[in-house]
Amino acid sequence: MLVKNFEKKENSTAIFQVEVSAPEFDEAVNKAYKRMKGGIFVAGFRKGKAPRTVIEGMYGKDVFHEEAVSIVAPEAFDFAVSEEKLKNVGMPSIADFNVDENRVLTITFGTDVYPEVTLGRYKGLEAPWKEPEVTDEQLAAELEGVRRKNARFVDVDRPVQKGDTIVFDFEGFVDGVAFPGGQADDYSLEIGSGAFIPGFEDQLVGMEAGKEGEVHVTFPQQYEESLAGKDAAFKVCIHAIREPQYPELDDEFAKDVSEFDTLEEYKNDLRRSLLEKATEEAEREFKTELMNQALETMSAAIPESMVQEKMDEFLRGWANNMGVPGNAPRADLVQMLGMTEESFSMMMHPVAQRQVQSDLMLDKIAEVEGLEVSDEEKEEFYKQLEADYGDDAGRIRGLIDERLMLQDTLRRKAAELVYSSAVKTEPKPEEKAEEKAGEEPEKKAPKKTTRKPAKKAGPKPEEEKAGD
Repeated sequence: MLVKNFEKKENSTAIFQVEVSAPEFDEAVNKAYKRMKGGIFVAGFRKGKAPRTVIEGMYGKDVFHEEAVSIVAPEAFDFAVSEEKLKNVGMPSIADFNVDENRVLTITFGTDVYPEVTLGRYKGLEAPWKEPEVTDEQLAAELEGVRRKNARFVDVDRPVQKGDTIVFDFEGFVDGVAFPGGQADDYSLEIGSGAFIPGFEDQLVGMEAGKEGEVHVTFPQQYEESLAGKDAAFKVCIHAIREPQYPELDDEFAKDVSEFDTLEEYKNDLRRSLLEKATEEAEREFKTELMNQALETMSAAIPESMVQEKMDEFLRGWANNMGVPGNAPRADLVQMLGMTEESFSMMMHPVAQRQVQSDLMLDKIAEVEGLEVSDEEKEEFYKQLEADYGDDAGRIRGLIDERLMLQDTLRRKAAELVYSSAVKTEPKPEEKAEEKAGEEPEKKAPKKTTRKPAKKAGPKPEEEKAGD
């Protein structure tokens, strides 16, 4: 074989020809004949028994050429990749082929290639950094959330108020006819939670236990087709009205909800936990800003095939997380997400393109900076594998593509170089003002009563809401 007329294009594509010798081509033609002869009818011969020369005489000498090209093309392309040290991406295409009078085959290939990457500035970048802190208001809000989760509910003899949890029966009617899914008995609902369609819960306010009532609503236009936009009447009967009561913030509360003996110890632990989360979020925002700056100043003509491959990688990763075989047809995987190819592409194409751009930049940084993965780092990776997977580590190790593992490690090291060389700057005055404006107002604490939590009556919140 011989590679000739190799040409790289500006849009990260390459076109070249591979010349296949007459003996190599004839061998491929003979394979094509054996593959195809069973489906060719020749009078006077049993099916599949007609000689190659007879078939070529009837249908033309090129009758097997197209199939022969498909047989020899993968080997010819791999030969060209090796000869030209080509970093191809995606699937190649056959633009044309020709067989000359000496039966020498020339195949013209087109393929996307790994793009040339030009780095911009990636060291010494600057990004705003606000030292993470936990305010007393944030700590109070966190404590309030824990109190609410540990509320107990007591029956009250009064009309329904917002914030109550009621146990009730309901049945829905459209034009006087009950509709499927619109009925439930002993259903538990927190008034004001927004679990039911707009207007439903508001009309329950003021009703009394033991009495029947009626709620009138209009289903939203963006609802199940059979009910969308229709007026409905729900007959309701409330069995119980329960008021939430919250535990008092004291040492006993701390003992109930944590491993600490005092409220002060529990508060200190909550503050530490909140500070860790705030620091992680600040680090994430800082690093994201640095990476965005570095990406804005680099350039690369990214082939569409790389973006499509990344989208497919995302899709099969999600399938694997859901326990679905990654080799399932792509169309089936997209459908499992409740999407069409069009909606999936619209959502994921920009994300995949950005990820490919980031990968290209980090690969180039690793190359320019001469980054390497040491034997110690490889060994540490496999030690961690054993720690994570125990007895399964050997099997997992056998499935790992070490080349990809090394690539991921180099990319992390390249990213760390960007981060470690960066400069933290003071946030601009307008950013500080935005942060202050975004702070939540202080909430009033609810009524303090007994501290032991009790279970809600009625069905669990996870159960399907027939009145949604």
